Amino acid sequence: MKTFSKSSLIISTYNWPEALRLCLLSVKEQSVLPDEVIVADDGSTGATAELIEALRPAFPVRLIHVWQADEGFQLSKIRNKAIATSSCDYIIQIDGDLILHRHFIKDHLALSKRGTFVAGSRVLMNKELSEKTLHQQQPRVAPFQSGLGNFSNRFSISWLSRYMADRYKTQDIFALRGCNMAFWRDDLLRVNGYNEIFHAWGREDNEIAVRLLNAGLRKRAIKFGGVVFHIYHPEADRAGCPENEAYLTDARLQKTVFCSLGLHQYLHAAEPAQLVEKEFAL
Repeated sequence: MKTFSKSSLIISTYNWPEALRLCLLSVKEQSVLPDEVIVADDGSTGATAELIEALRPAFPVRLIHVWQADEGFQLSKIRNKAIATSSCDYIIQIDGDLILHRHFIKDHLALSKRGTFVAGSRVLMNKELSEKTLHQQQPRVAPFQSGLGNFSNRFSISWLSRYMADRYKTQDIFALRGCNMAFWRDDLLRVNGYNEIFHAWGREDNEIAVRLLNAGLRKRAIKFGGVVFHIYHPEADRAGCPENEAYLTDARLQKTVFCSLGLHQYLHAAEPAQLVEKEFAL
């Protein structure tokens, strides 16, 4: 039987406490819990902090809130701060607009393997189903209910997940989503985490994948496992995409491993063994 590693679940969020609450409730229902949950908050107002404070006393594992001031889209930066805060050797990364299948953490840990990182997918919920689910604050989504897309992404089938892990688009850096990925913390330290040159939506997840591959790691796919249901919202502003595409292309052409502006700058500020809540002033 596989022995599971200690895991941190990092949840990125910005000013949507209703969705984050559903996400955290779905974490509480996991068949295998992470060892800690870190909410990586890119500048939300006080409502998000109040939500976390309200849930913390009854939460089954340590619930940490890492916050930074709102200075525009700074996802790479807040993820780096959360990684620096983590006290576990395996990092599972999601966004706060997801509802997790009850075996999500279990599925990810089952595929954890040294020398690899894991990229997952998502199931899209339409607007009507999303609004209904948010109103009811029900953290379970049935795979056959109406309002869901991506049919093959809805099911957790362990033997099929193991079969697909090293066969599905393992060299395709575009076949991944930052809302559902997992890494060994040591590997993130090796490449200096996320590249904070990205200041707009898009491609920061592909770029870190490129650098991990350049460092000699292999990408594994989590298909038929690690299931997440994505709550509908309007698409993000893609105005920064051309510039971000250029950063990604440069990392590929230069075979970059270590980014100059990344995770290591926060390591001295984080105290994971004692931390309950942290605001970074860097």
